[in-house]
Amino acid sequence: MKTYLLFLALILSTLQGYAQEFSIGPKLGVSQGNINVSGSDFSSADSKLGYHVGLFARLGGSRIFLQPEVLYTNTGGDFQQDHGASSINYSASFDRLDVPLIFGFKFAEFFRVQAGPALSFLLDSSLESDDPGFTGPDYNTSTVGYQAGIGFDIANMILDLKYEGALGKHAESVAGFPTDQRQNQLILSLGIRLF
Repeated sequence: MKTYLLFLALILSTLQGYAQEFSIGPKLGVSQGNINVSGSDFSSADSKLGYHVGLFARLGGSRIFLQPEVLYTNTGGDFQQDHGASSINYSASFDRLDVPLIFGFKFAEFFRVQAGPALSFLLDSSLESDDPGFTGPDYNTSTVGYQAGIGFDIANMILDLKYEGALGKHAESVAGFPTDQRQNQLILSLGIRLF
């Protein structure tokens, strides 16, 4: 967390001398999330449709920008564990506070490429299973990931299409079996620049 804040302070101080733009506004969108699980015969299954809502700010010049965001996110995914001819199905849902710090480059005044770290704080989680004796995992309360993608600026609207990947495990085990469980998302969002 301290490294993340130090990185943010360094970027903000660098951009301060070049700041020609400051925008702020609401942001909302949808996502398609899945869970990658490895080990002990686990495999990914169906993805889940999720949503996010929050605020963004944009600081920078005519070509280089920094876009911090604070978003309430609902996401999840399904996975299964194979037991010979049968399998046990799991369905996970997460409510998180996500704080991406997106660094990007503008091209042709309306097209952007962007990437950066994303810090996630788990607010609530549920994991359901068709196994009656199932014991849920202890999910990590915070994780670090990354986001990368493209964006378009049209009038006072910003449209972002990003991929989010996890850099760390969300859980060490499921139902007592060691796993490497990670959340990934494809994110589509719309922001409105108020000024």
